[in-house]
Amino acid sequence: MSIEGKIAIVTGGANGIGFCTARKLLRNGAKAVALLDLSDSGGESAAADLNNEFGKDRAIFIVCDVSKNEQFQESFKKVIDTYETLNILVNIAGIMDDADWEIMVDINYKGIVYGTILGLHTMGKYKGGNGGIIVNMSSVAGLEGIPIAPIYGGTQYAIVGFTQSLKHYYEKTGIRMLTICPGLTTTAMAARFMSTKEHAMDLLDEETAAMAMVNMQKQPPEHVASAIIQLIEQGANGAIFVIENNQPPYAIEFPNYTTLKVSI
Repeated sequence: MSIEGKIAIVTGGANGIGFCTARKLLRNGAKAVALLDLSDSGGESAAADLNNEFGKDRAIFIVCDVSKNEQFQESFKKVIDTYETLNILVNIAGIMDDADWEIMVDINYKGIVYGTILGLHTMGKYKGGNGGIIVNMSSVAGLEGIPIAPIYGGTQYAIVGFTQSLKHYYEKTGIRMLTICPGLTTTAMAARFMSTKEHAMDLLDEETAAMAMVNMQKQPPEHVASAIIQLIEQGANGAIFVIENNQPPYAIEFPNYTTLKVSI
């Protein structure tokens, strides 16, 4: 898909990877981007910065807690009322907080599900739409697990499985289902996790957690945003891109599980 002239929604769009993705969408010719984020996220300022850079009415901020389906529905309605259509949805909003895991599950997984369903209903050809793209952000923790944050890792596996399941409906929806899996990225979310003194299920001590984080290679959010743009433009339906260690992105494919069979 060419991004030129398209309307996009980016959840978690006021900061970090979300804001960088919104900026790169506009830089690549998107007509407008709606930033969905919390009321205290600085979203008004973020949208103003983008409008100053790219022109009037190129970005709007909409207050939305992605774990609240009614807020999500109202946010989509505002986008359609404003721009009349939607072509790209990038679900980025998420947290990394095993100590408060029930809220994390609501945001990380239910938020992705809510957004994806709304995207399918809004853009899906089976609903009278023109098709489009949905990018769901998971993590490398959704591909091999993460011992320092096991519940977070579980939400990331769920995102991968959910998105891969929906790729089979492309002929009906006309929507390419895509997944981006970043490694450790220098965002506020990562900083909060690295500074926390609480961990899930009392399995992890502070020293071990700190050592694990130190050994991870970091990358800036702009680097991840560039990979998301490449995924939108080049990724086939069902594509999973990994972007880690500040290196170029690469795609992965899951083998059929029967090929992994071992004797017991």
